[in-house]
Amino acid sequence: MGQVLERGEVLAALDAALADARGGEGRTVLLAGEAGLGKTTVLRAWTDTLSDVRLLEGACDDLVTSRTLGPFHDAALDAPALRAALAAGGTDAVHDAVLAELSHPVTVLVVEDVHWADEATLDVLAVAARRVARLPAVLVLSYRDDEVDPGSQLQRLLGGLPAASTRRPALRPLTVGAVTTLAGAAGLRVHAATLGNPFLVTELLAAQSEGLPVSVRDAVLARVADLPRPSQELLDLLAVIPGHADDVLLDALRPTWRDDVEAPERRGIVGLAQGAVAFRHELARQAVEQALPPIRRLGLERAVLAALLAHDPPDRARILHHAARCADVDAVLAHAPAAARAAAAAGAHQQSLAWYAQLAPHAERLPAAEQAAIAEEHAWELYTAHRVEEAVATARHAVALRTAGDDPGATVRALVGLSRHLYIRGDVADAVATLDEAVALAPEDVLARTHRGVLHVLADQEEAGLAELAAVPPTALGTVYRGLGRAFLGHGDGPDIVREGLDAARASGHREHAARGWTSLVKALRRLGRDDEVAAVVAAGLESARSGDFLSHGYSLEAFGLQLMVDDGRWDAAEAGLRRLVDTVPEAGILARETLPPLGRLLARRGDPDADAVLARAWELATRSDSLPVLLTTAAGLAEKAWLDGDGEREHARVRALLERSRRPGLAGARGDLLRQGLRAGVPVAPDEPVADLWPWHALALTGDAGAAAAWPAGSYEQALELVDAGDEESITAGLRILDDLGAAPAARLARRRLQALGVRRIPRGPQAGTRAHPAGLTPRQADILALLADGLTNAQIAARLVLSVRTVDHHVSAVLAKLGVASREEAAHLSRKA
Repeated sequence: MGQVLERGEVLAALDAALADARGGEGRTVLLAGEAGLGKTTVLRAWTDTLSDVRLLEGACDDLVTSRTLGPFHDAALDAPALRAALAAGGTDAVHDAVLAELSHPVTVLVVEDVHWADEATLDVLAVAARRVARLPAVLVLSYRDDEVDPGSQLQRLLGGLPAASTRRPALRPLTVGAVTTLAGAAGLRVHAATLGNPFLVTELLAAQSEGLPVSVRDAVLARVADLPRPSQELLDLLAVIPGHADDVLLDALRPTWRDDVEAPERRGIVGLAQGAVAFRHELARQAVEQALPPIRRLGLERAVLAALLAHDPPDRARILHHAARCADVDAVLAHAPAAARAAAAAGAHQQSLAWYAQLAPHAERLPAAEQAAIAEEHAWELYTAHRVEEAVATARHAVALRTAGDDPGATVRALVGLSRHLYIRGDVADAVATLDEAVALAPEDVLARTHRGVLHVLADQEEAGLAELAAVPPTALGTVYRGLGRAFLGHGDGPDIVREGLDAARASGHREHAARGWTSLVKALRRLGRDDEVAAVVAAGLESARSGDFLSHGYSLEAFGLQLMVDDGRWDAAEAGLRRLVDTVPEAGILARETLPPLGRLLARRGDPDADAVLARAWELATRSDSLPVLLTTAAGLAEKAWLDGDGEREHARVRALLERSRRPGLAGARGDLLRQGLRAGVPVAPDEPVADLWPWHALALTGDAGAAAAWPAGSYEQALELVDAGDEESITAGLRILDDLGAAPAARLARRRLQALGVRRIPRGPQAGTRAHPAGLTPRQADILALLADGLTNAQIAARLVLSVRTVDHHVSAVLAKLGVASREEAAHLSRKA
């Protein structure tokens, strides 16, 4: 454009971030906007002014499948330690190397077009953004905000950035005045045609046509048409190469490129940097590419592919991109397996899946053993992505291939893999039968017997599982589940044993087993009623296991955290989180036992009409997996819903059947819950029930002890119900106030009826009308907090202004974000100012 107009605010924000970094407090700066809004232009203008700063730059490319850790490979050209970590192929080493690079004072890391980033890149960026406040560095990320899908890993990254260290300067379209500065008398007409998009403005003006072209494509092609023929041919070649073309590739494809590039570079169509050539804007590249005749494009794709195949080491992401574009099956067979495995090892599971999918239609041309290995790996990647049905089908194919071969050990490994996928789908009996088949095939196989022991623990057969695990050499995974089995049987040492296995898995670098260790540790603590320890474990587990890397474990850990939010009374945020998990992961399989029962129960407590459907889904999953803890928890939710509906009798048979079946160790929490909810629904406690073996808060309630309410956390739903059940006016009124604060309308109605039955005349009114009147459903207090957020106050400042605790404000802010459907306080403030 020649000028950087109306970007002073953005440049000032970047300068301020750099000043903070020079003082040792790093910053993340987000540059968001639609294609052509000038993100790259403003970055170039800023980085050209930097001095005494270490600048690392990388970009994500619009390939068929993204390059694994692509921008860090770019940045590594000026960072030898990072280059070594990338070459080693270890994910943790790359994380450590990036943080080490950002520790050099003062470092600026620019990553452009993050909307095209692979999972591993986003994972590294998330870690860097969380740590940057303690580093002398600026992390600058540019992305198209209209290409951020809801629920995507990028959306989660952006929503989870620390507010204190993140800056989001607004990049806006050019005003009429700025366009007039560039276009003169035609400024108003140009602005109307482009809506102030700087790239479109530039292209329309640069086309130098008598009348305005009808589209940016016409504008770009008009500029290209005036170039010498050799330059046009070079641009045709560059158009089929997303991102940049380096000098090695161009020397192989077009030795005269240095001469041919001069004219388009002078016109600003392409740019040169570090021996590479690229269109100055992706929209221009796409315009030239789309204008190519199909046969011309195919010939260029084949030429690029041939040049890439001749280069060592191979750039597999680019090879497979061009192989897909020109349907070169031999190139796919030669490079897709290695690319998929490397991506999986780096944590880029979506990229790995894309390459396995590219390979799958042609895999039958490979030897049977290689086909089987690919199918096993593909099934595992499908599992990490929650594509459970496909994982089972692919794993079955792997078993069939292995069974037809002559390697029993390989068949056993395939059966073990299939059993895991069957278990995740919820087919626990089939999973156990599959492992029985593996053990029958190789009775002394440690892998098969360890996994059978694990599965017995998970299938409510803890004693059998512990015996199996004790009969084989110890492994990290076996130790994890030995501890889980003991916790499931009610032994307090279970979590400590799980930790031993978790530490062993981490020390050996087996990240998937470590991830299973984190989820097992939470399960062990929850089963033993040690909920005060769970939040810290969930946070550490998510940090270590990285939910973007192991989605299934991340799903479970996040669900456990949301369960705690339900217990703490943070219902708005909990409901939003649980609904998001349920809606965005429709094939969660058995993992949905951590989301469907608590969500259904929460909805029932809030009087939401969706409660019946969610609880029905939860019961179907519970019966399919035949897991006693899940059956008990879900039945308790159904009994509670029936009681709230005034129809407790409809659940009597289910409650009685499960109480009869669950007389066994290790179920004190779930059984006590069902007994309490069953009693409210009208199922009396059996005279021989060992109430003393239950958790204290359940035991007190079931024996009618007056201290039952005090055993629960203050202000909790359970405390409110015990107060209402106490039966006297003072207790019921206290419980009603809690229920109203929580928004537990059905139980509050029951409490008011009890007060009416007692003849109480002054019954507390329900939630204020202002709550219902607010367009977003915010309470008056939440509306006040939103207004203060819009004024830029921190949670501590809001707490001081409203005379609340900071923790209470934290809860209110979470609820406001959930009700508004936004991921950050900045977005909430923006919505408030627009209203």
